[in-house]
Amino acid sequence: MRERIVTPDKYSEEDERQIVSLRPEKIDEYIGQGKIVKKLKVSINASLQRKEPHEHMLLYGPPGLGKTTLAHILAREMGTRIIVSSGPSLQRTGDLMGILTNLEDGDILLIDEVHRLAPSVEEFIYPAMEDFKVDFVVDKGAFARVINVPLKKFTLVGATTRAGLLTAPLRDRFGIVHHVDFYPFEELADIVRRSAGILDVKIDEEAASVIAQRSRGTPRVANRLLRRVRDYCQVNGIERIDKQSVLDSLKMEGIDSAGLDDLDRRLLTTMVDYYKGGPVGIESIAATLNEEVDTLVEMMEPFLLKIGFIKRTRRGRIVGDAALKHLNLPRIKGSQQELL
Repeated sequence: MRERIVTPDKYSEEDERQIVSLRPEKIDEYIGQGKIVKKLKVSINASLQRKEPHEHMLLYGPPGLGKTTLAHILAREMGTRIIVSSGPSLQRTGDLMGILTNLEDGDILLIDEVHRLAPSVEEFIYPAMEDFKVDFVVDKGAFARVINVPLKKFTLVGATTRAGLLTAPLRDRFGIVHHVDFYPFEELADIVRRSAGILDVKIDEEAASVIAQRSRGTPRVANRLLRRVRDYCQVNGIERIDKQSVLDSLKMEGIDSAGLDDLDRRLLTTMVDYYKGGPVGIESIAATLNEEVDTLVEMMEPFLLKIGFIKRTRRGRIVGDAALKHLNLPRIKGSQQELL
């Protein structure tokens, strides 16, 4: 996938370092997701009072909304370590065995993209989550034997963008489940102002609001846009970020008033020009755009669906009237949409 400034996923090591530098460390510093934060404070305080590890927790929702940040905050508030891994990197039981046996009491194990665990690894983790022990097979054939390995009481935090792909047995083993949703622009503006303070950048209220409105409801995108605007102002000798400098900078980046970039607009216009606005299958759209289906489904669709620019039907995707209005395209007469 090409680098996109509005992609909610991180796309480079430098991007990851910038994300970490702006990440809140304590739960009281966390902006947004009020219901989750309130519940998390209760579960953390209850666990600390009982002097027990926190319950296993599942965080699901689109990328870039703070699932990893919440896991790091949980570890800090509980006063424990956090060990980070991902579903695709755990393809063998031995990979997970090495991690589990090195965990101490109360440690947090964060598995990102937990829905992509290999079936054998997923089954291996069940007794670890329930009974804090694993059965490990050594040798083969007639010499094979099972060793029961006890584990320290740890907390598994699973993060996923596609909760529907989790198997029921794995999902049921998480005692706490939180859905992380898109942010309203008011909270994103607060995040922009906080990040500007950390970056030692002066910014106007209007400028922070414009960045927030074009951030696709995603803190990671908001922080990335802020850094690009900061660079633009620095190069052009602008000491304080104002509304006009934000507009000029994001125009240069190709980010419009709805937070769409060139690929978003190309997706929508392709659906109109080639498929009369739909309905059309996602595979057909991906083939026409020469993009991966997963790129469209995980990185682009969630936000476009959220704002009504794309709609899903049983027969495929269709372009919403809001998208036509935004792109100044006429309503499609005699299209397949009118048959729905």
